[in-house]
Amino acid sequence: MAELVFFSGTMDCGKSTLALQMDHNHRARGREGLIFTRLDRAGDSVLSSRLGLSTGAVEVHEQLDFWEVVVAQLTSGGKVDYLICDEAQFYSPAQVEQLARIVDELDIEVYAFGIMADFRTQLFPGSQRLVELADRTQVLQVAALCWCGARATHNARVVDGSMVVEGEQVVVGDTTDGTQEVEYEVLCRRHHMRRMSSHAAHAAALSADVLPFDLDACPVPPRA
Repeated sequence: MAELVFFSGTMDCGKSTLALQMDHNHRARGREGLIFTRLDRAGDSVLSSRLGLSTGAVEVHEQLDFWEVVVAQLTSGGKVDYLICDEAQFYSPAQVEQLARIVDELDIEVYAFGIMADFRTQLFPGSQRLVELADRTQVLQVAALCWCGARATHNARVVDGSMVVEGEQVVVGDTTDGTQEVEYEVLCRRHHMRRMSSHAAHAAALSADVLPFDLDACPVPPRA
């Protein structure tokens, strides 16, 4: 039976890379699928990985109905064995419910990839609905690292070099609008709670008034 599977993790843990690899593996066995994404850093209608890989995709705008797209493909003679849905945290709860319906009523596999929580440590509505409805939720095992070397568990928004915890939930990173530069980085919980981004840590390390142990670097656990 088909499943709705949600692959989740912080930034830099390989979600988009896995999405591309999964699509490749299915196509190599003669299966046909549709690829969706929303607000990818590379622009509209593109699924891209930080490793430099990319492919064309259907852009998930607010009015897109997954059910209608898939049914239209099937009724026009097309074949759909699976869906790859990247940046799923940006989907609406209603769109996630459409994905679940596709699995249940059309027996089509759906693989969703996304971040669980935003820069404020609050769940994205799309991710929350996926956790509620998915047959399986898998946390990716590739460990993104905080600047201190510990496993990163939280996403941080950095505006003009300073970490912020207020603002619109959805703002595309690695961009500038001429007035401010928006970036994202991953941090361990301790440094996210202390608002200690890599920018802040670097500035503190250069300050004559800050001792090295005041940076409060997290110890890296020994390897098993």
